[in-house]
Amino acid sequence: MRIVSLACSNTEIVCALGCADLLVGVDDHSDFPVGIVAPLPKVGPDLQIDVERVASLEPDLVLATLTVPGHEQVVERLDAAGLPFIAPEPVSITDVYRDIREIGGLLGVSERAEVLVAEMRRELEAEEPSPDAPSVLIQWWPKPVITPGRQSWATDVIRAAGGRAVLGDEDIKSRPMTDEEVADRRPDAVVLSWCGVHPDKYRPDVVLRNEAWQDQSFVEHNRVFCIGEPFLGRPGPRLVDGVREMRKVVAALQEPSRPR
Repeated sequence: MRIVSLACSNTEIVCALGCADLLVGVDDHSDFPVGIVAPLPKVGPDLQIDVERVASLEPDLVLATLTVPGHEQVVERLDAAGLPFIAPEPVSITDVYRDIREIGGLLGVSERAEVLVAEMRRELEAEEPSPDAPSVLIQWWPKPVITPGRQSWATDVIRAAGGRAVLGDEDIKSRPMTDEEVADRRPDAVVLSWCGVHPDKYRPDVVLRNEAWQDQSFVEHNRVFCIGEPFLGRPGPRLVDGVREMRKVVAALQEPSRPR
């Protein structure tokens, strides 16, 4: 079977299922596992997928996605080209489990998929946090601040770590927030997980020097953390790494405050 993956999360699911040998092409952003994806043919980034290039690889299945805004245009082009594909659109961690099972079934490794889901559940399942649990604002993007709402696996990750997402009460995937809104919500911590930016280039100082937030506890106590987008922004197996890192954030919030 020949598989082309058009999303990092799909690539990582295929590899976690032990089916990396089926991959014959990936999108430009798929970067893990490095030794597996580096030599594979690349078919373009995000909304600029080269469908002709995909077709030339003669895939039996294309793993597209609808989690990237605008990717429906890519899906339409795949359909017009007559290519066999699926395009998952997970919202919650439960949806991620569903997609792993679907991909596992299509690849003929349903049992491996169940094992992978069980492993993830052990880390990611959690009860609803208490009202006084620490509140966390994930920044998908800094200006304007974009943060997840209830319809986000990232909010589930925060919950599994024992915290509350700042917009976890809003029935949305994500939305922009003004600096004033952030100040009104008074999050206990800010987590940078900027999409499309290498974690080495995250800038906590951008948050800490924002004049609108100088009276916020997350500034006063230097509670700005970095968790790479690969661990929070990709609906796949590495969300387990994301929740482990998020637990460190929540644990730090429960320690005595140390002003800057």
